[in-house]
Amino acid sequence: MGHSLQCPVSAFSPGICSIVFGPSSQTFPSSTRASAQNGGWTRREEAIMGTAITVELWSDDRSKGESAIDAVMAEMHRIDRAMSPHKPDSELSRINRDAASGPVPLTPEMTRLLVRAKQFSQISAGAFDITYAAVGRLYDYRLGIRPDAAQLQAARAAVGDRYLMLDARARTVRFARPGMCIDLGGFAKGHAVDNATAILRQLGIQHAMVSAGGDSRVIGDRRGRPWTIGIRDPRRPGEMVAVLPLQDTSISTSGDYERYFDADGQRFHHLIDPASGRSPAGVRSVSILADDGLTCEALSKAVFILGVNKGMRLIDAQTNVDAVVVDAQGALHYSSGLMAPSANARH
Repeated sequence: MGHSLQCPVSAFSPGICSIVFGPSSQTFPSSTRASAQNGGWTRREEAIMGTAITVELWSDDRSKGESAIDAVMAEMHRIDRAMSPHKPDSELSRINRDAASGPVPLTPEMTRLLVRAKQFSQISAGAFDITYAAVGRLYDYRLGIRPDAAQLQAARAAVGDRYLMLDARARTVRFARPGMCIDLGGFAKGHAVDNATAILRQLGIQHAMVSAGGDSRVIGDRRGRPWTIGIRDPRRPGEMVAVLPLQDTSISTSGDYERYFDADGQRFHHLIDPASGRSPAGVRSVSILADDGLTCEALSKAVFILGVNKGMRLIDAQTNVDAVVVDAQGALHYSSGLMAPSANARH
């Protein structure tokens, strides 16, 4: 492990909302460009994949920095075209449309993602399960719509990783139950961020941050100091529960405040337990730090579903993974690596 909190835990307000990146003394608007003609910091934000994609990087050559950001945004659009459940011609939509009728051919990229999905399902005892979508699609958080008991029972019959018949060698997948569908929202953004940072490294960028909503990854540091990441309180807008100095790492936050509605004294949110088809109420948010974004995003969902005790046991069983969890009472829980006295930044 290698994380440390920049402030003592006792000073934090309980709860986590989301992560905020920023330099120690500079603030960038969404379309800032490098101030020096020959180089400097460049930052851009675009709406892709249903979220805000932000790239900030240092380049000694301004035009090369701009070209590197262009390459990242192009990759984000490519992944959105392939994995969006809302685009009828995406590979994901083709799977959901045809896999109940027989094996559907997969691209190598999709095959790798489905293999990883099965691995995360196995290590989390089913808490992470992309087939939850059969239930998830019954909720509309903007309109406050939720399934009734009969609808929920029928949809749950189509949920289960064991019904996702993946042949990785032949690169095909089929559904063994009628009504099945999958959703890659549990880790597609983490995958996109990983690809984006790989592109930046290939282009020679040594200091950068790529963020897709609550999923972010940093390359190097901020030229002599770590990237400073604040985790905000989910119940108190504008307040933060922790400040993390990080370099060369990924972080993902999942919370019950992202897409939700309140009804009958309960919060119905987009993080759904595959076993019950309902939103867990024991956790407010989970932040995971790891070496790659895909792992961060998948484990943030899994820990949220498992709850504090089982979730922390899962994290403790992993290598180079840490967690910050806020439970339903607002109490802060963190893995041991986050408070290592010798670690000033993760790297």
